[in-house]
Amino acid sequence: MTNNVLENNDVRGLGSNLDLLASQVVEGFIVGLHKSPFHGFSVEFAEHRLYNAGESTRNIDWKVFGRTNKLYSKKYDEETNLRCQLVVDASSTMYYPYDEKQLAELKYKNKFCFSAQAAAVLMNALKKQRDAFGLTLFDDEIRIATHCKSTTTHYLQLLNHLAERIENPVLNRKTDLGKNLHLVADAVHRRSMIVIFTDVIERMDQAEELFSSLQHLRHNKHEVILFHVTDHRKEIEFEFENRPYEFVDMETGERLKLLPQEVKEYYKEQIQTFLEQLKMKCLQYKIDFVEADINKGFLPILQTWMLKRQKMM
Repeated sequence: MTNNVLENNDVRGLGSNLDLLASQVVEGFIVGLHKSPFHGFSVEFAEHRLYNAGESTRNIDWKVFGRTNKLYSKKYDEETNLRCQLVVDASSTMYYPYDEKQLAELKYKNKFCFSAQAAAVLMNALKKQRDAFGLTLFDDEIRIATHCKSTTTHYLQLLNHLAERIENPVLNRKTDLGKNLHLVADAVHRRSMIVIFTDVIERMDQAEELFSSLQHLRHNKHEVILFHVTDHRKEIEFEFENRPYEFVDMETGERLKLLPQEVKEYYKEQIQTFLEQLKMKCLQYKIDFVEADINKGFLPILQTWMLKRQKMM
């Protein structure tokens, strides 16, 4: 499933449509696991177990039965204590693709909208597991930071925060990823899963602070997933038509006219050099680095989260 649900269902209802999207994605993922040969994953993930003949039918999940024609009972007897802090970059570059002439068309197709939807999906999955989750939104400063809870009221409040940011993009706002990850590391005291959504647009002279902040998170015993959110074809491969373009720096508003083919080779070389350094640091610190192309949907995100959760339980 892609991120078209909000395009077709406006988020004027704030978190309600994010909840609808998240529920649809998670339920589809659970059903996919039930239909797969990896039943152990599905039982643990969905907090289900195969129904045994003769026991009470009160806890049978009839929605799963309707999709799989198999009887599963919901498990309520075991509480989990996993804690997950979702850290979402809300700086201006996350609202790419952005075009003043196509605001309505692109509003729900940018990197922040994708990241907000992905965070909503993970919160929905965490809530089903009765795990605790919190949200951090940042740009050059931390704008929203909540503690981890597992209640429905908390879940809906966080969805509203995300929906408000989708509806009200803040332009010309820089990011400071390294500084803010240090602050997250200082603020989250108990061992947690830290899930970061960012486009990692860092200047080379800021790279060391970013690497230091990732090391700080791991030093505090957190399990970390870094989702590198991009429009891969444009931002990584730099695939543009061979005609003049005006490129706009979304953090400063600076404009530059050029032919993409004139800078493509140099641009890709610089991007790849930085990403290779980042991947090596993540490997060194045992951090999961995952490419998250906004055109590829949420399945890789859910799969990575589920495997990390299994490792922590």
